[in-house]
Amino acid sequence: MGKPTGFQEYNRELPSKIKPEERVKNYNEFVGRFSDEKLNQQSARCMNCGIPFCHSGCPLGNVIPEFNDAVYRKSWEEAYEILSTTNNFPEFTGRICPAPCESACVLGINKPPVAIEEIEKHIIEIAYERNLVKPGAPFLKTGKKVAVVGSGPAGLAAAAQLSKAGHNVTVYERDDKPGGLLRYGIPDFKLEKWVIDRRVDVMKQEGIEFVCNTEVGKDLSMDELTRNNDAVVLAGGSTIPRNLPIPGRESKGVYYAMEFLKQQNKRVGNSPISDEDILATGKDVVVIGGGDTGSDCVGTSNRHGARSVRQFEVMMQPPQARTASMPWPSYPMVLKTTSSHEEGVERHWGVNTKEFLGDENGNLRALRVTDVTWETDFLGRPVKFTEVEGSEREIPCQMVFLAMGFVHPQHAGMIEQAGVELDERKNVKAQEGVYRTNVSKVFACGDMRRGQSLVVWAISEGREAARKVDQFLMGHSLLESKDAVNAYEY
Repeated sequence: MGKPTGFQEYNRELPSKIKPEERVKNYNEFVGRFSDEKLNQQSARCMNCGIPFCHSGCPLGNVIPEFNDAVYRKSWEEAYEILSTTNNFPEFTGRICPAPCESACVLGINKPPVAIEEIEKHIIEIAYERNLVKPGAPFLKTGKKVAVVGSGPAGLAAAAQLSKAGHNVTVYERDDKPGGLLRYGIPDFKLEKWVIDRRVDVMKQEGIEFVCNTEVGKDLSMDELTRNNDAVVLAGGSTIPRNLPIPGRESKGVYYAMEFLKQQNKRVGNSPISDEDILATGKDVVVIGGGDTGSDCVGTSNRHGARSVRQFEVMMQPPQARTASMPWPSYPMVLKTTSSHEEGVERHWGVNTKEFLGDENGNLRALRVTDVTWETDFLGRPVKFTEVEGSEREIPCQMVFLAMGFVHPQHAGMIEQAGVELDERKNVKAQEGVYRTNVSKVFACGDMRRGQSLVVWAISEGREAARKVDQFLMGHSLLESKDAVNAYEY
């Protein structure tokens, strides 16, 4: 490594952020950049650990020690080449990935891990600044046509890899612009949309065609799509939100998180909004769900100027650090305080919502909730909750956002027309590592296949599915596999 004693000399640091009271005034990203000296020091913390567990922690298999070494030596072209070999979109993962690689970092056993995510973000931004990110064209075109349905991270990754293999790729997106949840699910203060546009422009220059405002299964039939292409990749995501079917659910003021977030992203992006305005301004807001989507609702509500923001989670508060049931290098389910939480929220754990209470006009006025306790199994995993006697109470609120995850992809339209089998969770059935459905020429990847997951898993699935499509079309593939890249010596 560049500096074998770096992990002993330097502590983990992250770039500075704009203060919460200032950043809630707009929807811009607020995380700064390392100075050259700090970036050098943070890359120097990467150890010569012998067995880099960060490789296995990263679903993409990023070759992390090698790009850290290149960053330390300020060899930017080498760092970008190493990173882009395994990750098509480090500008996305460097901003919104929960960094499971850092949880697997060997240094993290007894010290704060290497700041891998931030280093990755710096590599790609410096690469853009130095004009190292250029459209690539294959030496030979195969003449094969592939349709990719969905332009989220899985669809974009599949399209990029298939184009690299020489196929003619068309991406279909039902929204007005490409990006999927990257564009209309992740708030701008975490991922400004020029970042997506910049990458899509590169992909267009590579010959990838994007067809927006077109919903397959509605505006374009699956039969026509499969007849006119040599292969079809379904990458439409997991889009049906988990409901909370309790009394009063019909009250005005109860919304799914994505109804709220998508509308605000369209508002920021000057895209037309056809539905009623969902504004948290001056209201008491409750977000039900303790994950990242709930956190995004918290940050957006604060930017709207909500009077108060609470976040409820039915599970108990996670521990501050790893427990015996979360051994290194597994991803630990510990307490996470996001930048949105820093901006202001009351977090409540072990709360079960029993009823939405409306006024005489049908507008939400309060929630009826109870506290709960959980029984756990021998590994400490929650298995059953019991309501705490005498804890029932009303929580005043005029707006609730349901952020409890997604259950499966939309079946009506494309999936029903395709005739693909579904698994027990009602996702498209396609074996991991194979990605081919029961229908000839039709493949599936990302959240549509594996269920709700991380952006880094979506990119990984898109890449691996593209390799299988290439094998299907050509009998072999020269596209990189994750395992093969990790075996390569830089």
